[in-house]
Amino acid sequence: MSALKKIRSKLITPLSPMGLPPSYSARSSSKAPVGKKRDYSALHWSSFFEVSESVVVNEGADTFNIYRRGSSGPLLVLLHGGGFSGLTWSLFAESIDSLVCCQVMAIDLRGHGKSKSQNEENLSAETQVSDVISVIKCMFGEDAPPIVLIGHSMGGAVAVHTAAAGELPTLAGIIVIDVVEGTAMEALASMQSFLRSRPKHFPSIEQAIEWSVRSGQIRNSESARISVPGQLSSMLTGQCAASEVESATSQTEEVPGPIKHGDCIEEEEEEKEEDGEVESTQSTMKKPAASPAHEPKPGYRWRIDLTKTEQHWPGWFHNLSSTFLQVPVQKLLLLAGIDRLDKELTVGQMQGKFQMQVLPQCGHAVHEDVPDKVAEVVATFLLRNMLTTANEKFN
Repeated sequence: MSALKKIRSKLITPLSPMGLPPSYSARSSSKAPVGKKRDYSALHWSSFFEVSESVVVNEGADTFNIYRRGSSGPLLVLLHGGGFSGLTWSLFAESIDSLVCCQVMAIDLRGHGKSKSQNEENLSAETQVSDVISVIKCMFGEDAPPIVLIGHSMGGAVAVHTAAAGELPTLAGIIVIDVVEGTAMEALASMQSFLRSRPKHFPSIEQAIEWSVRSGQIRNSESARISVPGQLSSMLTGQCAASEVESATSQTEEVPGPIKHGDCIEEEEEEKEEDGEVESTQSTMKKPAASPAHEPKPGYRWRIDLTKTEQHWPGWFHNLSSTFLQVPVQKLLLLAGIDRLDKELTVGQMQGKFQMQVLPQCGHAVHEDVPDKVAEVVATFLLRNMLTTANEKFN
């Protein structure tokens, strides 16, 4: 056990359960070429997903936005971390689709992205599990393909609890990205101070993207360009900033697919922003010039105030390690560093109860920082467990 103590003593950087780094000193993974400024303009979701749909559940009380890609093979249900949205999986979805036959469904969880709920601050594990199961059953009914739950940070905890609920008969696997009980519980004490230390609002989407990259929250600038708008809402309209990017840059129409299972109600979104154009500037971190009084410059705040959800944080991670080990499906734990392991998972890994992969030299948002590497790991997991077939591109 002395070796285990040495491992745990290396916990220099605590794991952030929200999907956010515990500090935001500049840690960008790469620098723009000399003489060329990095592009922080927002990207539209249609470059990475095929369809965006609204799924109405709970007798019309809640509407969940989902992004889908692919139409055959196992269903990868992607659950994001706290504060993020389904768009956090954009580059991963594009990459995994090129490697193996599969279909992906990224959900904007309660209070996040373009989803709308009666009680958006109720992020309890039980409520989020119910939400995920309702969306899956609504979309696929009793004809669901083999399901693999993939969750990052808070979404990883939700994935584990969803798997343990036993309400998904075709569940075939679970993949948890960079969250374990021990380090997550230790990090909770510092989360409020971190959340309050972030900028409260941004004058533009580009400035929010640049802050996310420069602070190290997302080290991959391309991923940040598609992911960050889903984390913001307009201070003028109250709408998710991802909708504003759609109305300003989209050249294609949203194509909501027919939803016929269960009590689903198909809801066609009406996104009509007259003044939602995203303006690209050469130096977005500089203070913008004052706008004329008759043309107010819209600002953006965080889509959800995570500081108000503190009462639910412990419930995400309580008994997470033992629950993960007991779920009777194939399991994979993907970490940004070996120091993330707690005692129970260390013992379980030695006993071969789950597969583990470490991807060093990336931040907590592993799937955004190195989406191609994560896609390769997931593709290998699916093939090893005979859940799909490989495309020609994947060796």
